Amino acid sequence: MIEMKVAGIALDAATRSPIVLLRDATERRALPIYIGQEQAKAIISALEGNKPPRPLTHDLMVNFLEAWNLTLERIVIHSLQDNTFYAVLIVRQGEVKKEIDARPSDAIALALRTNCPIWVMEEVVADASIPVDRDADEAERRAFREFISNLRPEDLIKRSGFSQGETSS
Repeated sequence: MIEMKVAGIALDAATRSPIVLLRDATERRALPIYIGQEQAKAIISALEGNKPPRPLTHDLMVNFLEAWNLTLERIVIHSLQDNTFYAVLIVRQGEVKKEIDARPSDAIALALRTNCPIWVMEEVVADASIPVDRDADEAERRAFREFISNLRPEDLIKRSGFSQGETSS
């Protein structure tokens, strides 16, 4: 899993739909997730630290967690199926942990209000992320190609722990 942070909210240029943008710690990969208008407002409100005079839905959920002595340990965006992201809330009460199904946008809004980490499965990042730093990605590819081009079969034999003529059984 890869821990990610909310980089902000953007609007799709063509559809004007809001997108929450998650970014990894190295700021090399970004994960765009299309969300609804209300969830975008809830995420922006949390990012800006706004406190409404009366609790809105996500604030109410945080109050509920606190009232019942529940801790939101983390959220996990675990899969992408048919262009839909899936997430769970990992909630703890004492020694008991539960996974609760949630839309990623709601999970993110709650994570921001409780300062809990946002984790994304590596497969989801691989399938749906976009590069942020193309120069760094290209430099990494060049370094890997150079490493491979200078690699000799003897190097692999030495690293495997086998000596010449020795085989595994």
